[in-house]
Amino acid sequence: MPTRRDAGRLARRAAIAVVQLWGAATLCFAMLHLIPGDPVDIIMGNQALVSPELKAQVRAEYGLDDPVAVQYLRLLGDLARGDLGTSYQLQRPVWGALAEQVLPTVQLAGAALLLAVLLAVGAAVLVPERSRVARALFSGLEMVAVSLPQYWLGILLITFLSLRWHLFPVIEAGTWRSLVLPAVAVALPIAGTLAQVLREEMDTALAQPFVTAARARGAGALAVRAGHALRHCLVPATTLTGWFVGSLLGGSVLIEQVFGRPGLGQVALTAVTNKDLPMVTGVVMLAAAVFVVVNLLVEASYLVIDPRVRRDGT
Repeated sequence: MPTRRDAGRLARRAAIAVVQLWGAATLCFAMLHLIPGDPVDIIMGNQALVSPELKAQVRAEYGLDDPVAVQYLRLLGDLARGDLGTSYQLQRPVWGALAEQVLPTVQLAGAALLLAVLLAVGAAVLVPERSRVARALFSGLEMVAVSLPQYWLGILLITFLSLRWHLFPVIEAGTWRSLVLPAVAVALPIAGTLAQVLREEMDTALAQPFVTAARARGAGALAVRAGHALRHCLVPATTLTGWFVGSLLGGSVLIEQVFGRPGLGQVALTAVTNKDLPMVTGVVMLAAAVFVVVNLLVEASYLVIDPRVRRDGT
């Protein structure tokens, strides 16, 4: 069972998570206020003739005439209550606009993460440690995968697998086939990094006495790697996977633009272009919250994956 030390450890991580969310909100607020342009122009839309009096009224209604410090403190107060405000451009609550677009992004990120983990675990388990040719081949493939920019990889996949060979549709929303190429584009660089870490940890685990004992009992090479050594690779791999979840949302947003998919990508791009402060803040805080929650879950999972973490208290 979790001990008091475990609870204190998770409480410290939760406090760090709050600081991380505050930092994300502060950085977003500062960056958007440095972008040239008047948010009132976005709120008023395409109205050609707007009197200064009407602009002043709108500015007061949205609190844009308050000092920057007051606007910042109001933002923090709203976020603490879970209120992301109203989009300047859409004139509707930010939560509602995000809820309509978050599912395609979650589907893409989830599919990419699953594919990346499967590829990395497969490479770590199936590549025999004594085969220099296989190890060199997979090491080279991993380096290539890590080096590929996701957007460039997405363009290559569209060019060859969609336009030239017609294996997958470029745009076919709502079907699993439309998810394959974007998920591959997001997953391959992640899988390359994760596979490198897993194989290094696998080599270390295979040199441990418990592996020698398992082999002495007659366990085959695959059984030793998958049934015994793999568990000892999970802590660093889980840490890295949790970190990748935050980057998955960013990568998904970029790939959505390449493949013309619905999701948070178009919402974020339009919001930044139009200086829609509430919408941009909503996207940033959603990504930051996912990153923080996943890392808290990863931290808690250490207690299950490796009991030594509980004993050491590290």
